[in-house]
Amino acid sequence: MTQTTQVRFVLAVAAMTLCSAFPASAQGGRHAALELWAQGKPAFGVYVPNENPQRFVRGQPPPKAIYTREGAAKLGANPLYDFVFLNLEGSYEPAAAKTVVDGLRSAQGSGLRKTVIVRIPSIESDGVEVTRTRVKEVLAAGADGVTIPHIRSLEEARTALGFFQEAKASVWSPSNPNGTVIAMLMVEDPDAVAAAGQIADLKGLSVLACGIGSLRQALKGDAAGAEAGTQKVLAETKRTKLPNMLTASPQDVAQRVNEGFLGLLGSGASVDDMIQAGRQAAGR
Repeated sequence: MTQTTQVRFVLAVAAMTLCSAFPASAQGGRHAALELWAQGKPAFGVYVPNENPQRFVRGQPPPKAIYTREGAAKLGANPLYDFVFLNLEGSYEPAAAKTVVDGLRSAQGSGLRKTVIVRIPSIESDGVEVTRTRVKEVLAAGADGVTIPHIRSLEEARTALGFFQEAKASVWSPSNPNGTVIAMLMVEDPDAVAAAGQIADLKGLSVLACGIGSLRQALKGDAAGAEAGTQKVLAETKRTKLPNMLTASPQDVAQRVNEGFLGLLGSGASVDDMIQAGRQAAGR
């Protein structure tokens, strides 16, 4: 074996070792939620828990949320979770996205990696330019998707999806099934829900969801009205073959699976029970 051949052999072995340690799916390609949604199956996820033991006290500034690599690694090691949902809407911190991504990757086992979706503050609260920058930051940190909440109109939805185009993201959608990035929008007030059909028809959209809690608040506590709005958005996403994400509990997850929600999200001590019940309802 010549010296050149030996060098090539060593490089090839090194490449094979790296690929075995980090599967192709962990190198920016497909991930769990997309594979499930491509098959029309529901994906189950968990809110990344805030690890700060200090809790909110009325009348005082909210304590800063803490997310650690070790905490994310625990989520990554749990086989029940198809995706994790990092909520930075109330307090945006781009370093938190990278911490969670790195922690999950460190716990990567065999098979498809878990999907990481990050919710950022709304365009309404922080403006177009800031939101545009944040979409790029979160994707650069390695997240698989970005959620933009409180979309108020069809025009604002178009603006939000434009951020992903400007970031040159290959967005997964019915028109681009080979995409890898999730562009998720949330409608959370009556006017936006009324425009859900037009928003669902937009190109470059991966997931459309109704924020049922915020909608109920906008409707002054009308739970029935909020449920009706959620079902309206669900009908539009089923029509356009888009996933629809909703929070669920052990008590209602089977109902939500049977209704056709493809992203079920939970938190707290009962989240594993919720997912186990949901998987059973979905035949997974």
